[in-house]
Amino acid sequence: MSERVAVRKTYKLFIGGKFPRSESGRSYLVQSSNVSLASRKDARDAVVAARAAVKGWAGATAYNRGQILYRAAEMLEGRREQFVALGIPGDEVDAAVDRWVWYAGWADKLAQVYGGANPVAGPYFNISAPEPTGVVAVVAPERPALLGLVSVIAPAIVTGNTVVVAASPSEPLAAVTLAEVLATSDLPGGVVNILTGAITETAPALAAHMDVNAIDLTGVTDATLAGELEVKAAENLKRVLRPAPADHDWTVDPGVTRMTTLLETKTVWHPKGV
Repeated sequence: MSERVAVRKTYKLFIGGKFPRSESGRSYLVQSSNVSLASRKDARDAVVAARAAVKGWAGATAYNRGQILYRAAEMLEGRREQFVALGIPGDEVDAAVDRWVWYAGWADKLAQVYGGANPVAGPYFNISAPEPTGVVAVVAPERPALLGLVSVIAPAIVTGNTVVVAASPSEPLAAVTLAEVLATSDLPGGVVNILTGAITETAPALAAHMDVNAIDLTGVTDATLAGELEVKAAENLKRVLRPAPADHDWTVDPGVTRMTTLLETKTVWHPKGV
């Protein structure tokens, strides 16, 4: 009998809740696996999917979004050993689960903390409330592959935004495996879209896209590339979250800055009786 040859898994993109191959047909070998190499066309397709999901996700109740993030934590916990088998330390997986839960808890509290009634001199109610920006492009940090990824996705989507993520090109398996978790976590298709491959190809397309409302450059380590992306983002006045410092500690309390940076404040004036 001949010796059996194991089937090598081909990891695909995650766009619109589905797992398509790159439209270019390209892939690259990394971490002993075939991984799809996303193109600019894939980036545009991901933005279309993210835009289509904005209305439903932003219109969902904050409580419902929190439930779904908590469900993602449950599913990730259940797949802990699978992530460990990919070379991700168990402590990092546990921290990623806790990070999902932490942000899930903010879902129905952020508006209370950062919104409210404003004192005005006149017969009016003046009320401010935070609202999602829309479609957010995210360049995920290179490392830690899982905790860093969760730490940039969760704060963007918990407030009602949808995201297109350029995953770590050197350690993409955490991202595509997380996509499998999200696909079974009640998360509507298109809320999170994940592209694998070279960020030098996908990030410029996302930064220049006129239907992207904000861009998170956390994972951009090249100062020249970061500057180029900021220039492209300025064309339609995207909100820009600057690259993280090289020594950033992803295990510390994340705070609320990542959530509030990706929010708009809507103020409503309403007359009242005198």
